[in-house]
Order: sequence, then structure tokens, then C-alpha cells
Amino acid sequence: MPTYHESFWQHERFAVVGHAARVPFPKVTYGALKTLGKKVFAIDPGGGTVEGDRTYPDLGALPEPAEAVVLELPNDETAAWVKKVADAGIRELWIHMGTDTPEALAAAAERGIKPRTGTCAVMYITPRWSMHSPHRWIMKLLKKY
Repeated sequence: MPTYHESFWQHERFAVVGHAARVPFPKVTYGALKTLGKKVFAIDPGGGTVEGDRTYPDLGALPEPAEAVVLELPNDETAAWVKKVADAGIRELWIHMGTDTPEALAAAAERGIKPRTGTCAVMYITPRWSMHSPHRWIMKLLKKY
């Protein structure tokens, strides 16, 4: 039986939200989901492309709804994006470790969303050996996986 964190990745349509004008876009997460055969949309309010794919400015601009959203953007933007995710009716949310601010967690709780937090998305979606493998092993040992 998958853990709460593992179950997040069973969805088929994902939106990965970044803000490349401020921090590098989460290309590893985006690319790993594509490698797993998932339909994945890049959201970047600054526009542009990711791995040759078009980015969208927000969830409402997607050609079809996402089932789950991964937020990997600057801390001061996370809470606002949690609200946007909730307003779009999406309940499945991953907030990348280190960006799960008290304001973002409060916004999620106020809207009835229990986000996955406190860990790196990449260790779940890159099952082969990578630099994230030791992190995965430690988190499993600590029963936080």
C-alpha cells in the first residue's frame, strides 16, 4: 500500500508551478513526470518554455484540468499559489520542501487541503539511482517517506 506521499504520484495529469524569473524552473520534477508517462503542464507566470514545451501563466489557462499540482517556487509566492490551487478546485497539492511556509500551510488548512510537504518530490519520481537516492533511503529509514 502506498504511503500518503507516494499516493500523490498515482495521478495522471500534473501541473508543475515555478517562477523562472526568480528561481530556476523545477525542470527535474517536470522531466521526471514526463518520463513516467504522466501528462504534465508547466506553469510559469513569466512565460517561456520548459524543455521545449509551452508554459502557462496560471491554472485557468491549461488546455485541460490538472489532477494534482506541485509547487516549487519562491517562498513568498507559495501561499498565494495554494489559494489559486484551491480556487481551481484541486485538492491534491505538493509543496516542495523548504517552501512550505506557515502562511502556505495555513492557507491550505483554511481551504481543507492537506498538502504533501517537508520532502523533495524528486526522490519519489526518480526510482533509479540518482543523487536523491540516499535522501529516499534516509526518509524511509526515518519512516517519513
